[in-house]
Amino acid sequence: MKSTGKLVVLGSINADHILNLEHFPTPGETVTGQGYQVAFGGKGANQAVAAGRSGAEIAFIACVGDDDTGSRVCKQLASDNIDTAPIRTINDEATGVALIFVNGAGENVIGIHAGANAALTPELVEAEQQKIAEASALLMQLESPLESVLAAAKIAHQHQTKVILNPAPACELSDELLALLDMITPNETEAEKLTGVRVETDEDAAKAAHVLHGKGIDTVIITLGSRGVWLSEKGSGKRVPGFKVKAVDTIAAGDTFNGALVTALLEDKPMEDAVRFAHAAAAIAVTRKGAQPSVPWRKEIDEFLQQQR
Repeated sequence: MKSTGKLVVLGSINADHILNLEHFPTPGETVTGQGYQVAFGGKGANQAVAAGRSGAEIAFIACVGDDDTGSRVCKQLASDNIDTAPIRTINDEATGVALIFVNGAGENVIGIHAGANAALTPELVEAEQQKIAEASALLMQLESPLESVLAAAKIAHQHQTKVILNPAPACELSDELLALLDMITPNETEAEKLTGVRVETDEDAAKAAHVLHGKGIDTVIITLGSRGVWLSEKGSGKRVPGFKVKAVDTIAAGDTFNGALVTALLEDKPMEDAVRFAHAAAAIAVTRKGAQPSVPWRKEIDEFLQQQR
């Protein structure tokens, strides 16, 4: 029996080690930074937190290591309104780690050690079949093993659970997986990787979306940074601009957008309203430092939207 509005997120959990620098080091260069912090991240966890804080009823399928970080992350996620029962602790493995440099313009470069995230096998996905089957939507990214993403998409597809993929970090995907998706939310780089179309203008975005529709995906949302998003439904597209704010740190902007977007859609908001809601959540997030610490709560998003009228 489907309970309306339930969301399952499948994805990664990382501890982010973040250092702010004036400029990124060139090879062989040492740069002294300031403002070092450790914050919880990982695309899966960031999107789960964004959904939880913006009001979704959500369960999170993920893996942590049997270390102090793993237990602290699970406690934190539970406080963000997330059902953490499907999170497995993997023995003799470290929780995932991301090493992040942020420059003076708020841009970032990131290196990742998968750790326990690599242990999210298709078998573990099968074990959570019930959760996926009962949900209205399944949201995934690509920091988990691809075969597990495919396994989850198949289960969701069989049970009429909507499948939403944020194809990040960019990699090539099989037509088999793409055909199982109801919605895909790439940025310009990821869209180019998947379609071969370089996305610089709205026309390019429309072309890339057309290629993805051709793979069987009804809804394509290409995020265009400060220009907003290209929203294309069954072939008819338009750009939905974002909100102008002063960005401090863009680390979890895309993740916040995705989590909030799916939350709004599960509340039956019309697509454009859902995109605006997601834009608002992301706009608030970029004005704050860190990944999960920057993710806003529902009240903040609603207040932000009130002020935009």
